[in-house]
Amino acid sequence: MTKQNEQLENLSPEMFKVVGGRNADTDKLAKKSVSFWKEVMIRFSQNKLSIFGIFILAIITLMAIFVPIFSPYSFSDQLGNYNAPPSAAHWFGTDDLGRDVFVRAWYGARISLFIGIAAALIDLVIGVLWGSISGLAGGRVDNIMMRIADILSAVPYLLVVIILLVVLEPGITTMIIALSLTGWVNMARIVRGQVLSIKSQEYVLAARTLGANTWHLIRKHLVPNAMGAILVTMTLTIPSAIFTESFLSYLGLGVPQPEASWGTMASDGNKAIITAPWRLFFPAFLISITIFAFNAVGDGLRDALDPKLRK
Repeated sequence: MTKQNEQLENLSPEMFKVVGGRNADTDKLAKKSVSFWKEVMIRFSQNKLSIFGIFILAIITLMAIFVPIFSPYSFSDQLGNYNAPPSAAHWFGTDDLGRDVFVRAWYGARISLFIGIAAALIDLVIGVLWGSISGLAGGRVDNIMMRIADILSAVPYLLVVIILLVVLEPGITTMIIALSLTGWVNMARIVRGQVLSIKSQEYVLAARTLGANTWHLIRKHLVPNAMGAILVTMTLTIPSAIFTESFLSYLGLGVPQPEASWGTMASDGNKAIITAPWRLFFPAFLISITIFAFNAVGDGLRDALDPKLRK
């Protein structure tokens, strides 16, 4: 013991210095750790295309909010200047009834964005609840719930929407209901897959052992840990709903006249594509750039959540 004490007394701080100095690896280890979502946002901010998509969506949203407020015209005012080309007075020209296309386009943005976001939110609520309960319950309950989802997904999506729009009175509410009738199935499947991989984790098993009920498990453990996949799916659901609404309105099954949506404007503009091409160009351009922006944000978010997907 005496010899060991003498050896300990002879130890000096210099003997414990790092040999070779600091390097990149030691600096990296010394850095303060960041949370998962903060790291996701850092990776997302490095995706220039996704940031550009957010910028485009911000501009479209602001224009949809403020242009109808500050414009001297409404979407239905007939100004008497029929099929006038774009000018300083009417930036997007006028239509065959003398209505300002610029104002109608941003009124249409309100309707198209509202329908797309509302349908996606309904898909989110139904899909998350359905997929979480199905995946957590397992067994016969899971089998029955997923067979119902399979039956709904086997029916052509557009056919269901068109039939419902024909049976019910056309309008914004009918369009949202039609888009949400089977649109939640994809969300439910994705959430179920996430829940199946999460529910066997130790913290979920511990919560069950402590007597946590199904709602507590879904709200506190399953949904928060599946939030990445949920956000990506919702971000990509919105442009799909906007396109479907525009397509159906183009066919005359969506928002009725004189309401303005991008689909109804494109349908009206197609009739005058030779004599007044601006009437088709502007709503078609807004549909395309909005869908592109949402998809860019969704792809960027997906890559940020899973860096292995990044090329």
